[in-house]
Amino acid sequence: MKKRHRIDDEAEINITPMLDIVFIMLIFFIVTTSFVKEKGLEVSRPASTPPKEIKQDRGPIVVKIDSSSLITVKGRILEPGAVEANLEREKAEKPTSPLIVAAHPEADTEALVTILDAARAVGIESVNVATNSQ
Repeated sequence: MKKRHRIDDEAEINITPMLDIVFIMLIFFIVTTSFVKEKGLEVSRPASTPPKEIKQDRGPIVVKIDSSSLITVKGRILEPGAVEANLEREKAEKPTSPLIVAAHPEADTEALVTILDAARAVGIESVNVATNSQ
């Protein structure tokens, strides 16, 4: 007698390991995306109440640099070596005031660096640089 091969015994693809891998990947992506933090800017919104008036007895310390790189404080022309002493005196008069350097666009950078170095040596924390067209 001859044995007949049945065609009913077809090969099947077992997809269980593939589903296990897919679920492991899904869990991995869910866990890793929960640790991502978005970076953004913190903005302070204006209050609904009117702001309190801040009384400033003294304004900022203003140092000007003209087109020929002359440094002036309160209308007085200063030598580069005297900038630190004058800034120290101004800081003693106005300890919390910021320093504003009004520089002409054609002025040398050396004058600006001299003022910034003197401000750092004196201990002025807030330094602003503005362009002066005069």
